[in-house]
Amino acid sequence: MRIIESDACIDEGADWLARREPRFAAAYALSRPLPLRRFADGYGRLLSSIVSQQVSVASAAAIWGRLEARGLTTPEAVLATSDDDLRAVGLSRQKVRYAKALAAEPIDYPALRGLPTAEVVARLTHVPGIGVWTAEIYAMFALGHADAFAAGDMALQEGARLLFDLPERPKEKPLRALAEPWSPWRAVAARILWAHYHVAKSREGVR
Repeated sequence: MRIIESDACIDEGADWLARREPRFAAAYALSRPLPLRRFADGYGRLLSSIVSQQVSVASAAAIWGRLEARGLTTPEAVLATSDDDLRAVGLSRQKVRYAKALAAEPIDYPALRGLPTAEVVARLTHVPGIGVWTAEIYAMFALGHADAFAAGDMALQEGARLLFDLPERPKEKPLRALAEPWSPWRAVAARILWAHYHVAKSREGVR
């Protein structure tokens, strides 16, 4: 199992993909350097994902800033804080429930680092509020799995539609099938697709 640890890993994966698919080569040439996007793993990273669900980037950043300011980014702190106080920093009732459910779950975060992506997803999606997309994003960016791929991501789907000139945006299952030949570098393919999506949309004047 390859782990993305540096920009050199990103370059290696992108070069591998470019040799096998001319459209990746063209997209990579326009979007390099690709972002590393490696983050610390653990409870805080998953809590941040919960905070970001169904709100704007600006709102998520503001709520996360208030949580950090009050030291509410660890399981112990969240469990020791009342629901009303968590709601006061901006969490909805549902997200308070998710944050506490995750905090109460006995997840061995260091042990996740050595597990295959499928097993990481299986373990994390057992927790309320953690879906497949969140678990796969965690595997990609917190654990650095080079072959993780969040096929349910709408921007990835649209990036694939644009790059491969598909008649419509592929749903999750067709995109997973399309991505199979990109193994063992599907997480780098995702970075290229995201970058291509943003380049294409910027040309259209979409922010």
